Amino acid sequence: MVAAASVVAAVGTVTGMVSALDEGGGKDQARPKVTKSPTLEPLPAVPTPSATKTSAKPSPTKSSASPKPGPKPSTQRPKKTNRATAPAASLYRHGDSQVLEWVRANRSDPRRPLIESRIAAHPAAVWFADYAPGTITSRVRAVTSNAGSRVPVVVPYAIPDRDCGGASQGGAPDLAAYDAWIGKFAAGLGSGEVIVILEPDAIALSECLSARERTARYASLARAGRTLKAANPRARVYYDAGHSGWNAAAKQAGRLRAAGAASSASSDGVFTNVSNFHRTDAEAAYARQVLAALGGPAGLGAVIDTSRNGNGAPADGEWCDPDGRGLGPSPTLRTGQARIDAYLWVKLPGESDGCKGAPGTFTPGYAYDLARG
Repeated sequence: MVAAASVVAAVGTVTGMVSALDEGGGKDQARPKVTKSPTLEPLPAVPTPSATKTSAKPSPTKSSASPKPGPKPSTQRPKKTNRATAPAASLYRHGDSQVLEWVRANRSDPRRPLIESRIAAHPAAVWFADYAPGTITSRVRAVTSNAGSRVPVVVPYAIPDRDCGGASQGGAPDLAAYDAWIGKFAAGLGSGEVIVILEPDAIALSECLSARERTARYASLARAGRTLKAANPRARVYYDAGHSGWNAAAKQAGRLRAAGAASSASSDGVFTNVSNFHRTDAEAAYARQVLAALGGPAGLGAVIDTSRNGNGAPADGEWCDPDGRGLGPSPTLRTGQARIDAYLWVKLPGESDGCKGAPGTFTPGYAYDLARG
């Protein structure tokens, strides 16, 4: 595949998803015109609306009114452990998502049992892709405070000039505003274990920036990692490694190093394949190549998005809701693979790229095809 952007995310002003806007929020009706990329690059993954202060649904086993106190934050950085042998908690399934809403509202739909069992029943990432500094802390906290002993996966996606002006364009107005936004995001992380997928495509997709702008972005991402881990020493922060069909491992490692991904003060490793279709074994091999080239502590690992890679990438390079795809391995923190910390569903299965449904909306026909695939 030609230097393919996994390109991820976007929202609010871009995808027609419901944004949890700062004071006085509402639905953002602006939607991008979906066109085919001349280089057959995958369309941005479009995240589910991030949790809001009023819409976040508490876990049935934990009241949001009187949450259990989390573990007391450590005053020292925890020692690195061998994650291949360390005991792992379970991933958290957030109760506020488009697929769960569809399942609840369509009990008699013949597709419902398969979609419910194969997609809705599994944990997936929660995206925060609208620049709403007045509410971001409470929205992140609405997820992390309900996770209990389980591990939530959260995705901050507000870097300026994200997606190089493509379908997911948007984000903070400038890097100073982004730094402040990340500080507010970090304040919602709590003290329990949490996985942070830091700014998909911010590193792999940066050719649109000048050399000076790239340097400034990478410095901001390094600050972001340090801010997140300082706020919660149990946060596991992963940086953008693209995917196995994109940049060469050495090239991507150089960019990652410049963005702070080789430092234990800001990083726990890298993520790959967000919004893409490459098979898990290819991604695992690529991730290990990136980590080897990156250097840094031996404890750095990788997480792989397996949300729709069960049948691999389309031979023709199609990126927009391609036919014949299937779900990949279920989300887990127990991969059994060296240096691969987790398989995650970061791209949300069944949410359209924009061809089988409106961008960012749950499309039951697409979800059913993935579940059967």
